[in-house]
Amino acid sequence: MVLGIIIRLTMNRRTFSASLLSLPLAAQPQTRLKAAFLGLQHSHAFDKLRLVQAHPRYTLAGAWEPDPAVRANYKKLPPFPWLSKDAILNDPSISAIFIQSEVKTHGPLALDALRAGKHVHIEKPPSETLAEFQQIVQIARSKNLRLQTGYMWRFNPAVARAVEAAQKGWLGDIYHIHARMNTLIDARSRPEWNLFSGGQMFEQGAHLTDIIVRILGKPAKITSFLRHDGAFNDTLKDNTAAVFEYPRAFALLVSSVLQPGAGRHRTLEILGSKGSAIVRPIEPPSLEIDLTESAGPYQQGHQKVALPPYQRYTGDIDELAAALLDGKPMLVSLDQELAIQETLLRASLMLP
Repeated sequence: MVLGIIIRLTMNRRTFSASLLSLPLAAQPQTRLKAAFLGLQHSHAFDKLRLVQAHPRYTLAGAWEPDPAVRANYKKLPPFPWLSKDAILNDPSISAIFIQSEVKTHGPLALDALRAGKHVHIEKPPSETLAEFQQIVQIARSKNLRLQTGYMWRFNPAVARAVEAAQKGWLGDIYHIHARMNTLIDARSRPEWNLFSGGQMFEQGAHLTDIIVRILGKPAKITSFLRHDGAFNDTLKDNTAAVFEYPRAFALLVSSVLQPGAGRHRTLEILGSKGSAIVRPIEPPSLEIDLTESAGPYQQGHQKVALPPYQRYTGDIDELAAALLDGKPMLVSLDQELAIQETLLRASLMLP
């Protein structure tokens, strides 16, 4: 009798295994996301490719990069295939594409990838025109493809908790946001940053615009100050600011390329009728909450918030895998992406 039970169990296991193997591939659970990179010239590209390469939920199919000098930088990483752009776009097994090229090709490459039916992570700024980005969003929407823009602080734990406190009303009515992101670049980097008339506002003010618009929405009015104040013989708008006005609030965004030691002074301050959230510095993340009454997970009064470990870009990469493998929603909707892009171009004085 025991032998009969063992035989039946063995046959049941074989039958189950055979049934699973006979399922079409689409019906079997996907455990890893096959991804590729189009372009590797952006300053964020190296770390993103390195993280995808090591990620347990990704398989790196390869990358396309036409510049041999750029490709040479990647010899520091474990080997991966160098592919043609057409090979990546025409491979049906590749589900997601990371656009990490030079800024002027972000939009065209994203359009190529979306038209090929690929989900897209597009580095910031995603496009230099509103019309092009509207087309990108329209194709993503019509094909039900995921579109993720690479604003690097969306998953910074201090920024994320400050934004959550504002969005959930724990700070009361928001009446002011002050955001500052400065850096220091040398003369060799300035021509690249001067390719677009918006200068530093377009290049790094983008990260701050993303945060402000996700909290307050599109501003009713924008007043921009795009100045050339550095002692360089060029026209780069290197010292910039913008005021975003709303019916009952305003935000001040400041971004310059002239500050030594700028990283430790990067700041996000969100002020509301019931309290404030102060992120300073943004990296490494540090958050202080001060409330008139307890709200959410926070107590009345001032507190320094304990934060989990943080590494740039891991949150974006995790989110895209969770969206495509587990069906989880994206943090930022397509409508929000459009609002952010329009506001960025307005602040950069790049809308006709």
